[in-house]
Amino acid sequence: MRPGRSARETPGRVGMNGGAGALGGCMDLSLPPVAPVPSPYGGLSRHGVSYALRTGFRPLLLDLHVPAGEGPFPVVVWLHGGAFREGDRRYLPNTMRPGSVFEALVAAGLAVATVDYRLSGEARYPAQLDDVTAALRYLREYAGELGLDADRLGVWGESAGGTLAALAALTTDAVTAAVCWYPPTDLAALGHHGPDSPVTQLLGGCSSELVAEADGASPVHRVTSAAPPFLLVHGVRDDLVPLSQSEALHERLLAAGGRSVLVPVEGAGHCFGEYPDVPGLIADAVAFLAAELSPRAGRAG
Repeated sequence: MRPGRSARETPGRVGMNGGAGALGGCMDLSLPPVAPVPSPYGGLSRHGVSYALRTGFRPLLLDLHVPAGEGPFPVVVWLHGGAFREGDRRYLPNTMRPGSVFEALVAAGLAVATVDYRLSGEARYPAQLDDVTAALRYLREYAGELGLDADRLGVWGESAGGTLAALAALTTDAVTAAVCWYPPTDLAALGHHGPDSPVTQLLGGCSSELVAEADGASPVHRVTSAAPPFLLVHGVRDDLVPLSQSEALHERLLAAGGRSVLVPVEGAGHCFGEYPDVPGLIADAVAFLAAELSPRAGRAG
């Protein structure tokens, strides 16, 4: 290990406060946080933080935007979509004003970490969830230096990022609340079985043949009574990921005794296409996270 790097175990089912052991004994490498600079959203930003360095892969980066003033601040991890095979931590869907999600979070007094993860052309699942888990662990490890409250940590993802947000919330003890926008939650039920489908590329084979792998990558099959509060928002006219995917997760969460709010968005397609008030949906998600991550919210499951 070269000087200046830190090593951490890469967990399977992760107990962030001392749970499961390493996945195959693998170790993550990372670099300490870069110096902050003035943020376009107010406060300070750290761009291109190397939260995981994996042999044979590009460095995995996150950007962190922290509000002005005295911390520590709650933090929300943003996970981009892109069918698991494309996307960038810095950019929102084109149905949203650039940076609007990050700006709204910071304005509400919440830090936001925007996270890249390995795409399906680089590695098969569960590499993507391993990366998100590594990012959560990094933020907890450096919380003091970064001005974060590691006990108030939310996740927010859209499309494929919504799947990863849900999986992180359901498979670690680090997440206090989750917002999932139009997420695939049951990969087999999507019916995407062709060789070029996003699901096939993610799993490395057809979901009808890789049943255990598909179930492991599907939030509906990972729900337990320990699930944190969820906000699921989904366009009624979404023809890429049907509303039934969010409905299925919502029903599983309620059946397990969890708290879940499902918001079907009338007239909206995927990425809320054709919907006239996407800023209102952003505001609602930020309000949910601000309430759940407040010091008074507790950690009801």
